[in-house]
Amino acid sequence: MNYGDLKTHFNDLLNRSDITTSLTETFINQGLGRIQRQLRTPMQEKMFEYVLSSQTGYITLPNDFIEIVSIYYKDTELTRVPMSKFRTLNANNFSGNTTHFTRQQEKIYLYPQPSGDTVYLYYYGEFDAMTQDSDENIIAQVAPDLLIYAGLTYAADYYLDSRSEVFETKFKQFLVEVQEQANDAEINGGVQRIQPTYTFSE
Repeated sequence: MNYGDLKTHFNDLLNRSDITTSLTETFINQGLGRIQRQLRTPMQEKMFEYVLSSQTGYITLPNDFIEIVSIYYKDTELTRVPMSKFRTLNANNFSGNTTHFTRQQEKIYLYPQPSGDTVYLYYYGEFDAMTQDSDENIIAQVAPDLLIYAGLTYAADYYLDSRSEVFETKFKQFLVEVQEQANDAEINGGVQRIQPTYTFSE
């Protein structure tokens, strides 16, 4: 369902004469943000490649980053350690094949510091923004009902609408359905994770 159709269906369900296009878009975007905070599915998985040409102490997270799935260097999955332990490990800025990492704000610090090759970051990322009526991101394709009812929960709060509990219940129902479908797909069928939807290189 594209953005224009989403807004139309949202307004039909809300059924208020005082709704504006701006408010409709705000509620849907707020709903999208709520979904991204709670949902963790393969359709949110992305990969970012950091091609290194010199010794590097850290990499910077992508702008759409939500949560780390895993980080690889030379086919080795890196182990996350607390910052306190990482500072001890990294005291001499030792270079070599990276085995550990820690995160501080928007940076991923690496130990030992790699001097070449590629670091692969697998992560949960934000859904693409929709701005034009013809736009359609993956959550709008797979679960438009979830997105619409997420937005309706915010609209109900704004208007002090008596249907608030109904909208919240429907939102949670759809959220559980989508998450459970993703969980089942991970467990059943051999392949435990789909390929990331997007790949970026720096």
